[in-house]
Amino acid sequence: MKRRLAALLQADVVGFSRLVNRDERNTHSRLNSLRRDFIDPMVCSHQGRIVKVMGDGFLCEFASVVDAAECALDWQSGIVEHEESESEADRFRFRIGIGLGDVIVDDEDVFGEGVNLAARLEAMAETGGILVTEDVYRQIDGKVNAQFSDLGPQTLKNIPNPVRVYTLHPPGTIPVAPTQPHPQALDKPSIAVMPFTNLSSSKDQDYFADGITEDIITALSRIRWFLVIARSTSFAYKETHSNARHVAAELGVRYILEGSVRRSGNRVRVTAELIDGSSGHQLWTRRYDRDLEDIFEVQDDITEMIVGAIEPELSRLERELAKSKRPDSLAAWDLYQRGMAHLYQLTAAELSEAQRLFEQALAIDPDLAPTHSGLAEAYYYEVVYGFAESKDVNEERALQAARRAVALDPDDPGARGTLGRVHYMRGEHEEAILELETALELNPSYALAHYGLGAALIFSGRAGEGLPHVETAIRLSPRDASMGSFLIRMAEATLLMDDPEQAVRWARKALQQPSFQWSRYAALLSALGALGRSEEAAEALHETRRQRPDFSIEFVRRNHLYTDNEYLSKYLQGLRDAGVPENAGS
Repeated sequence: MKRRLAALLQADVVGFSRLVNRDERNTHSRLNSLRRDFIDPMVCSHQGRIVKVMGDGFLCEFASVVDAAECALDWQSGIVEHEESESEADRFRFRIGIGLGDVIVDDEDVFGEGVNLAARLEAMAETGGILVTEDVYRQIDGKVNAQFSDLGPQTLKNIPNPVRVYTLHPPGTIPVAPTQPHPQALDKPSIAVMPFTNLSSSKDQDYFADGITEDIITALSRIRWFLVIARSTSFAYKETHSNARHVAAELGVRYILEGSVRRSGNRVRVTAELIDGSSGHQLWTRRYDRDLEDIFEVQDDITEMIVGAIEPELSRLERELAKSKRPDSLAAWDLYQRGMAHLYQLTAAELSEAQRLFEQALAIDPDLAPTHSGLAEAYYYEVVYGFAESKDVNEERALQAARRAVALDPDDPGARGTLGRVHYMRGEHEEAILELETALELNPSYALAHYGLGAALIFSGRAGEGLPHVETAIRLSPRDASMGSFLIRMAEATLLMDDPEQAVRWARKALQQPSFQWSRYAALLSALGALGRSEEAAEALHETRRQRPDFSIEFVRRNHLYTDNEYLSKYLQGLRDAGVPENAGS
């Protein structure tokens, strides 16, 4: 085996699997032609050699690092001209990484640190980009006609120590980063929505992809607890093919939303994915397929679905982030998110801990509106789950906290939604409906407000009107932390609309959700009682009283939220028919 110092260039086709899926035979044929007509002559003209081809990847060796860098620059500029005749969706684009190091030569193949560095940098590079190590940068600075961006030390897989990395740009092309604060300086989490990519065969479909992007930015901007980068800034990246990590670093955001649109005939497929800006890891993805009967209606529907799913997903991610931080580094926002994590456990002890954390957050920042909403929610859940020592005291505290949140930010749909739910907890359903309708005017994609409005209508005797809102909440946010409540409202609505069979199915789905909720068992028992299924009712009652020994007709009457006497009578009669005792001592 021989050793030598070499510059290694690794290039890889971006999105090759997608191109193969579109047209396997033509893609491989085009790549072979590209190597013969473009890549081989390019590498040879810069005194390099192709060491090996790995499918859609090329490893090239150069004796001079300057030759390697100039080859990379000509490669990236030349491929744009070479592919000009192809449609945007079919064009070959490359990522390139260049490493410098001692290599082992074994039967014309090469191994060693330079090879590994080139491979890791290529994987990090953005579409059309070139990344180089600090050693490469030092050797070529002032010797090639190019500019450089310092990305700082980077941790690379299977490389023991961090490596300082630079982006190599053609002269005069370094993008000016928009002025934004660094993520750590933000009080709220932040997101940038990148222009959705048109993967359709026709360039004419760009308007649809752009319309989806603009609508998502507008809709997300209605959600007050996180920062959304403006449309003008996001669209500045439309033709740059920048990867998520680089965009996040330049804009100072925590999350990136990317997507694509593909139209075929009268069908359209929209794919969206949420990405962690610091790591580039995919956090969430969803695909939507629709018939294009009314293009604007489809655009609105897909926007609503994406935004409705993103808000609770970001909430979950922020809670996980807050839980991972050291206790002595927690700011008001972190304490609020930790409180929300405890809130959704929905036990007496966890709700008490949530209150403690919310109070601690408010001691740091008394004007953080979401924290007041969180405190109101904690008091609310203590009432509806039957944990409150004094129902009246909790109702009053919840009302004051919710009103404070609205006073601090009247345009926050979350604050309006919380106040609405507090109102229906107090039996003030008309006031609840007004607040929840206001929340939906502010953010039509807000799943929890749809649920709250549906619940208020159901509790007030309008189950037929409330049911579609609860269905919308489930459709918008299928992974919501409040899914147990969504499902039990479906069970209650169908029960009160004289469909106990359907109510049983919804109640059993609700019971599969985490945490104990007495109303899930109550709805199941009432439906089973109405159907006369006494054996199943006896089993359900045994489990209910095992977890809630004071469960009885009197307990339900004291804690229910119905103001419609006819609905309440039907509900309680089903419980009696299921064998539920009148009071805890029976």
